[in-house]
Parts: sequence; structure tokens; C-alpha cells
Amino acid sequence: MAGQDVKASAGAGAALWLSTLAFTASFAVWTIFSIIGVKIEQDLGLTETQFGLLIGTPILTGSIIRLFLGVWTDQYGGRVVFPLVMLAAALATFLLSYAQTYPQFLIAALGVGIAGGTFAVGVTYVSKFYSSAKQGTALGIFGAGNVGAAVTKFIAPFVLLAMGWQAVAQIWALGLVVIAALFFLFTKDDPDLAARRAQGVKPRSMAEQFAPLKNIQVWRFSLYYFFVFGAFVALALWLPRYLVGVYHLDLKTAGMVAAAFSVPASLFRVYGGMLSDKVGARQVMYWTFLVGIATTFLLSYPPTSYVIDGIRGPIAFRLETGLVAFTVLVFVLGFFMSLGKAAVFKHIPVYYPKDMGSVGGLVGMIGGLGGFVLPIAFGVLNDLTGIWTSCFMLLFFIVSGSLLWMHFAIRQMEREAVGKQLESLPQFPEMQPIHEPAKHKPTEPGLIADWRPEDPVFWNETGRKIASRNLWLSIPSLFLSFAVWMVWSVVVAKLPLIGFDYSTDQLFWLAALPGLSGATLRIFYSFMVPVFGGRLWTTLTTWSLLAPALGIGVAVQNPETPYWIMLGLALLCGLGGGNFASSMSNIGFFFPRNEKGNALALNAGLGNLGVSAMQFLVPLAITMAVFGGFGGAGQVTSAGDTLFMQNAGFIWVPFIVVSAFMAWFGMNDLSTAKASFAEQSVIFTRTQNWIMCWLYTGTFGSFIGFSAAFPLLTATQFPEVNVLQIAFLGPLVGALSRSLTGWIADRFGGARVTLAVFALMMLGTIGVIYFLGAKDQPGAFAGFFACFMLLFFASGVGNASTFQMIPAIMRKEIARLAPQTPAPDQLKQAEKESAAITGFTSAIAAYGAFFIPKSFGFSIAETGSATAALMGFLIFYVSCLAITWFVYARPGGLLFDIENKRSAPSDAAKAAS
Repeated sequence: MAGQDVKASAGAGAALWLSTLAFTASFAVWTIFSIIGVKIEQDLGLTETQFGLLIGTPILTGSIIRLFLGVWTDQYGGRVVFPLVMLAAALATFLLSYAQTYPQFLIAALGVGIAGGTFAVGVTYVSKFYSSAKQGTALGIFGAGNVGAAVTKFIAPFVLLAMGWQAVAQIWALGLVVIAALFFLFTKDDPDLAARRAQGVKPRSMAEQFAPLKNIQVWRFSLYYFFVFGAFVALALWLPRYLVGVYHLDLKTAGMVAAAFSVPASLFRVYGGMLSDKVGARQVMYWTFLVGIATTFLLSYPPTSYVIDGIRGPIAFRLETGLVAFTVLVFVLGFFMSLGKAAVFKHIPVYYPKDMGSVGGLVGMIGGLGGFVLPIAFGVLNDLTGIWTSCFMLLFFIVSGSLLWMHFAIRQMEREAVGKQLESLPQFPEMQPIHEPAKHKPTEPGLIADWRPEDPVFWNETGRKIASRNLWLSIPSLFLSFAVWMVWSVVVAKLPLIGFDYSTDQLFWLAALPGLSGATLRIFYSFMVPVFGGRLWTTLTTWSLLAPALGIGVAVQNPETPYWIMLGLALLCGLGGGNFASSMSNIGFFFPRNEKGNALALNAGLGNLGVSAMQFLVPLAITMAVFGGFGGAGQVTSAGDTLFMQNAGFIWVPFIVVSAFMAWFGMNDLSTAKASFAEQSVIFTRTQNWIMCWLYTGTFGSFIGFSAAFPLLTATQFPEVNVLQIAFLGPLVGALSRSLTGWIADRFGGARVTLAVFALMMLGTIGVIYFLGAKDQPGAFAGFFACFMLLFFASGVGNASTFQMIPAIMRKEIARLAPQTPAPDQLKQAEKESAAITGFTSAIAAYGAFFIPKSFGFSIAETGSATAALMGFLIFYVSCLAITWFVYARPGGLLFDIENKRSAPSDAAKAAS
């Protein structure tokens, strides 16, 4: 009924306006820490990160429960679910007034967050009363309940100053109870629920309602909402603290100015719903993202003083956003966020009229999680960079990514619909009178339309030569990518010697961030080759390595370089980490099944050697003026030696340039490898994809994480050892073991080899723990080093064995899931999914390059030892071994019959028995 174009159902007015009132009150409670949190921070002496966690914790609860509350509203009706949620939130808010310690406040904040779940209840309940032509306006009115944040900012400071923050919590809780009672008394069941009860129809199961969540479109909507709503909640919580810190306002004034953001970001949601009904949600989203990019860019610019050497002397000036300009900018940002929030939820009831609870709940959950994650990120960025405007820098990147994804998705849709017409158009309008498609159509250099690697004749006569050329041109690019990705593992260890005054935790942050950005980029890079082509994408990603290489070379020459710039360069190094996923996906398309494993092992293993080569060459390169005066002066260390740290970045520049040109002029694109992101996204519904992500994190995540952390860990635990002379050996052992042991998995089975790998990794971790505990004893470093070499060796073998498992797993899975599909089509689908899973698992596993260094840094900072981190790794390896045995290697496991050379009994055999 919700999706039909009929008049609003009976009781629609009461449902809409009472839901809006209830949501306003709930939102006021949900954001209560934006005001009382400032007072609590002062009373407890919290850090920026602790404050960010405190104000974000309610948002976590309110976000996670949205998915389930939306489904329950579909099943049991909003008239019952809405007041129950409000009463639970009221109880938690009242008990908040009795909290005294920081842990108690965090626990209470989890309960307060229940109030945020009312959004999913309201949109599901209200949408059922209105036709599709009016749902945008109706949901816009309901969403204006976000103004509850402004209510808190206007009123709570006065109550706090007059009666204390405890009174704020108690009064807000009482308000929720009163409005919950009014809601229950004066609303009706929604039409769908009433009709279902009249017919005696049972509500749909959760599994059925969750089915649409596999659509990539739903997750794209979620990203949009992450910005327009999640960033709104985050700023609503963060702005009072920001205004007090930046403009030194008192809390009452800061609350008033922050309301200049919250009010338009709430009330104008009604107008956004009307616009979405009138001009279309797509147009509104474009406006929102474009204005969001402009405003966050201006807001992110930090106060900066400039001195220009003019003709008649120095010219000094300062750029700074004053309070008035800031207020205007956040008002504009809030206004367009309100339009965007309405536009996102205009889509959902139109596309998913029967699944508003689950889809709206997921989108609301992801958006709400933005309100949890972003305040914490804002606090972390403040602590790391010391720049207040860093919060807007982060938002600038989020909104830019959202716009790009939306635009490319729309372009892809348009091209699929009118592709031939677009191809017939000239490149520029001025060429229209003379344009002849056959003559002037742009060519696609390097494109191969006919590619049949499984055809023995084609492969031996044509295919092998082309595939080999692409492989051996891909390897140098991947080699350089790994070298640039992990270059911080060497640079960071030397920064204190040349005057960079960073704490141990700050150094581990620099070592870890390339892993974070590289792993995140891999998620997207996994799907880029079928979209853009391997030749173009390899060339572009190789050129991108110049940014961190040149940036590092400039930044390390001056110890006064701000820490936030060093953090930015560390993130840019992740461009190298992302390349692995696209490179493996690309090479996998060129080779036949029986040679694919060896090709991927060569590409990955020799590419991994970039880490070892970098850790061997950079310590040598920084000791001499490789580029003479052109490369800059050296830096004098505390011991009186001269180092040329800039060479750590500059040394790779000429090789990057050569490799990029080689990729462009020597590689090929395959038309058979073309596929949209949507076609590849089916892997997100495959359970085996997520299991292999876990296992590959245990192998490759360990390899890359230990590669990043080993030099700095050794330097902190064994300072008498010159670790840079031997650091390259670990990655070398891991890379060679991956390249040279692929045949073991082919012969004995990937699952069985992976079992042995995790047993060895457990043994190596126990050994490292033992020798760290005895580091003052003779031979401790030798034992520590030997155990780490065992870890590198085992992880390299495991990298090959886990990748060997993926094609075999997917061939069995596709045969099970699509038994009626012809065998050739099953094989084609299995190979396509195997390629996507290979890239995606490498993306998830690459987070080891972030979490392992950070785990060591946190463990050392908190306990003075790395043992706690290693114990965590040991537990993780135990879980990997158990999963490998239970799912794949045991009798009855998915790969047991294959690896033991047994086949399932035929139908004839079964009949005979």
C-alpha cells in the first residue's frame, strides 16, 4: 500500500505530526552530550579523543539498532514500537544523572543512544500512510525532527547553568515519557499492519526482509546518508566544543551559534522532501554534494599567515575564517544537508516499497554510524594534527567520494541505456558538422577483443606471448607499489635521529597509516580493472606513486615540517598498497586456469619483493648524495653523521616514470574482462568470501603488518641493534616463500598447507613472546629474529596456499548454488567471482599493515611491552587454524574430497547401493 498512488490513509495526519514530535524529543535526547558533554569533559579532564568517544557513543547504539527496529516496525507496527523505544531511552537518560566516572558515563551513553533508533521506526511507520507522490514531503516533515538537536543547544545551556547537567538529563527523560504516552493514545496502526491483521497474514521473516540489502545500490544510498545525516549529527555534537576551542565563546553563545547549523539542517528537510517530489532526488543530491564540497573546503582551510617576498620587501597577510563567515558557511552547509537527507529517503520507499523497514533501517544505521565514527575521528585528528579545521578536511574527502560514486553510477547507467547513441556523437560540439562516426570514432589503444586463453591453439600461438608480456610489465609496477607503500617502515625509524621530535605512539601512527589507506583503497581498486581496463588503470596507479615519493623527499628535509603533513604523506603511501588488488585482478584475466596460480604467485611474490628491496636499498641510499646538489642538503644526526633522508622518496621517482610509460605502451586491455561494479558485487553475498578474508588476513595481513612494524619494534625493544641492516630479510623471506612454494599447495592441497601455516605462525608468535620476555639475556635477539623469520616464511607460504584455495572453493560453490547452469557457464562465473574475491580479500587483509603496527604501539604505550599485542595475534591464529580445519580440511569439509583426490559418488552408484 505504501507504494501505491492513492490518497493518504485515515490517521495519516496524526501519525505524521505525532511521529515528528516524538522524533524531535528523541533527537534532543540523542544529542544531549553535545551540551552536557562539555561540562563533563571539564569535570573529568578528558582528552579530545575521550570527549569524541563520549559524545559519539549514544550515536553508536542509536545507529546499530535502527536496522532491527525498522524490521520490527514492519512486523509489529510503529504505534507499539515507537513508544516502547522512547520509554527505554527515557529510563537510560534518567539513570545518566547518577553517573560519576568516565566508564559509567560511557555505559549510560549506550543506553541514551536508544533514542536515536526512533528514526527507523518513524520513517517505516509514516511512509505506509502516504502514496509515492507524497512520501518525499511526508518523510521530509518527519525528518525535520532533527531540530531536536537545536532544541538541546538552545535550552540545555540555560538549564545546565541554572540547575546542573543532571537536571538536563532528568527533564529530558520526563519529556520522552510524556510524549510517548501521547503518541500511543492518539495514533493508529498503519494501513499495511491493519490489512495484514484483518486477513490473518503473518509478517514476513527477517531473512526475507533483509534480502534487498545485497544490492549495491542500497550501500551507495548508505554512503550518501553517511555524509548528509552522519556528518550532520557529528557536527551537531562537535560544534559547541569547536566554537569554545577556536573562537573562545562561552557555552551559551556556542550553543546559539551551533544552532545556526542545526536548525537549517533540520527544518529545511521539509523543503528538501518537497523539492525531491518536484524536481527529482538526483538533482537535489547533486546540489547537496557540490555545495558540500565548496563549503567544507572553505571551512577546512586553517588560519594561515603568509609572507611573500615582494618587489619592495616582504608582504605579510593572514587568511582566517572569522566567526561571522564561519556561521554563514555552516548555515549553508546545514541547509543543503537537510535537502540531501530528504532526497536520500525519497529514493527508498519508491525503489523498496515493501522493504522500507530493512532498507531504511540499514541506510539510517550507516548514516547514524557516521555520527558515532566522525566525532571520534575529529578528536583523533585534533590530537594527531593539532589543527581544529581537520574535521572539515575529513568531511571534504567524504563528500567528494560520495559525489564521484554517484556521478559514475549515473554515467554508467546512462551509457548502458544509450551507449550506441553516445558513441555516434563527436568528441566536441564544434565537430558536429564534419563528424563521421566510422572515420572519427576514437580508438581504444591496446584493446584485445578476442581473448580465449582456455583454447589450447589460441593460447600457444597468440595468448601466451601477450599474457607473459603483460605479466612482466605488471611486476615492476607492483614491485614499486610495495616499495613506496612500506617506505615509512624505514623512514620512521630514522626520523628521531634527524631532529623530528615525535613520541613512540606518533611514530607508530606514521608507520600504520599507509596500511590503513592502502587497505581501504584496495577495496575500491579490486573492482577497477573490469571498469576502466587493466592497461589504463595500471598506468594511472603507477603515476600516482609520484605523489608520496616526491612528498617524502621534500618533507623529511625540514624537522619543522608539521606532523599533520607527515600524516598526510603516510596516507598517500597507501596509493601503493591499493595497487595490489587491481594488479592481481588484471593478471588473473590473462591466464588459463591451469597457469593462473603460477602467474598470480609470480606477480604477487615478485611484487612483494618491493618491500624487501626497499628495506635493503633505502638504508644505503640515505647515506650518500645520490642526486648531488639537485637532491638537497643532508641532515646531521645526533651522533654527528650525515644522512640524506630525502633519497628514501626520491630514489624511486625515475623508476616510477619508466614503469608508467612501459605499462601504457606495452600492456593491453581485454574486452572480456569488462564488467560493472554491480556485476562483481555478487561476492558480498558469498559466505566463502568473508571466510577467506579472515584467513588471508592471518597470512598476508601478518606479512605486510610485520613488514611495517618489524624495524620500529626492533628499534624500540633492542636499541643496540642496527635493525636497518637486517630489516629487509623478513620481507625477502616472505616474498620468496610465496613465489617458490605455490607448488606445495597444488600438490598437497591449499587447506592442508594453510593448516600447517597457522600452526607454524602460532609457534613463531610464542617464540617472539618468550624472547621479548628474556630480552636482557644473551642470545635473546637471535631467538627473537629467528622466530620473526619463521613468521615471515609461514605467512609467505600461506599467502600462496590461501589464494590457491579460492578458485577451487568457488567452483564447488557455483556448482552448488546453480546446479542447472551449464558447466561452461558455471566455470566462467566461478572465475569471475574468484578474481573479485582475490582482490577483495587482499583489500581486507591489507588492514594488517595498519592494525599490527598500531597494536604494537598501543601495547608498548599502555604496558611498556609488545607482549599484549602478540597474545592477541596468537589468539587470532588459533581461530584461523580452527576455521580452516572445520570449514575446509576436515572430513566433510568443502575441500576435503578435492584435496584427498576423492569424488562424490555418482547417481548410478547411489542407485546401485
